[in-house]
Amino acid sequence: MAAYRRSQSGGRRILIVSYHRVVSDFTGELQRSIPGLLISQETFRRHMEEAHAAGFELASLGDALDVMAGRRAAKKDQFVVTFDDGYRDVYRYAYPVLKQMGVPAITYLPTAFINTDKRFNHDRLFHLLRRVQERRFRPDYSAMPGASVELLGPILSGRKTASAALDDFIGEHPTRVLTGIIDALEQQLGGGSDLTPEQGDVMNWDEVRQMARDGFEFGAHTLGHTVLTLEPTAVVEKEILESKQTIEREVGIQVKDFAYCNGWYSDEMIRVLSQNGFRSGVTTEDLPNRVGGDPFTLKRKVMWENFSLGLMGDYSSSLTVCQFDDCFGLLGMSHPVLGHRPHVFSQSSGANVLAQPPAITSTVLGKVTPVDVVDVTAQVIVKDPRVAAAVTGAQVVVAPNVALASEAAKPEEIQ
Repeated sequence: MAAYRRSQSGGRRILIVSYHRVVSDFTGELQRSIPGLLISQETFRRHMEEAHAAGFELASLGDALDVMAGRRAAKKDQFVVTFDDGYRDVYRYAYPVLKQMGVPAITYLPTAFINTDKRFNHDRLFHLLRRVQERRFRPDYSAMPGASVELLGPILSGRKTASAALDDFIGEHPTRVLTGIIDALEQQLGGGSDLTPEQGDVMNWDEVRQMARDGFEFGAHTLGHTVLTLEPTAVVEKEILESKQTIEREVGIQVKDFAYCNGWYSDEMIRVLSQNGFRSGVTTEDLPNRVGGDPFTLKRKVMWENFSLGLMGDYSSSLTVCQFDDCFGLLGMSHPVLGHRPHVFSQSSGANVLAQPPAITSTVLGKVTPVDVVDVTAQVIVKDPRVAAAVTGAQVVVAPNVALASEAAKPEEIQ
């Protein structure tokens, strides 16, 4: 299967893995945090060992990009470690492991959270929902923003997990709407320090600088962890460029790489990145990276603790390597969530303008093969008969608006 993936990639495989929080006590943290963001320090260490034993070169993102672009020949498949969000857990528990083992890594920072006590919206919401359930509290939707019932209703009724509902919601509403709902729910619960999660704190600049001095890289991840596909161009540019400039000013490094929040991206976002000194953008699309592919749509495999747990609940080396070799994808047991979205520009009048992606060219059509995954989530009228001929027998995936792993331990949601 690894050899087949290598043939698909057009040369060496370039596997980019994504982590969020590396913790010392996974079982304890599981009781109060979104499980899909967690991996224990010991499992994380074993991931690095398994990747090396499986024949990967644990490479920096820059080295992998050189292989992808044909600027560097690699004797081994490339394995790139990335972290999203800049959680302090990464500094505490991942950084020592990486430093000891000599493994390079890049962390993507939402800079408005660095050096603050703020928590991310997804962590705040998860924590508040636990308080709602503990207190048997019923929110007063009439006193909250209009979209509140759309987000909270499915969760509190048990129809959706918090992560699934949140992913669906931010696909339709800008970040400021989500923040307004969370603030209103917190107010209805009476405020107080117990409504702010203790866990989920982020690094400070001194910690970032320490890692940078040891050779670890950092990329931009917006200012406020903002999903940008529903934002006007001015906001897109501000979130991307000021995040980049802040890291460069505080750390004294050049920032060339970007991670799309929730893994969602648009042609407009790629345009802003490519015109402002960036060399790459990473998604959360669990697909092979191809030699000669677009560096602004890099594919990543999001990992967490349960992806390495065997039938008896203990660590499984075989299962971990199967994850790295994408056995489940090749066997049709898991399906990638596609991150490309049309860009919706919010207007002051309240109306939205949809930016359609460019038409499919004959060059692109010529590259379509029976093993490609074709995004058919947008409504498209196809008149060119070459399209139907090109995708005959292809795996067609209708992607839901879900980008992060669900916190529920249901296989169909986790995958």
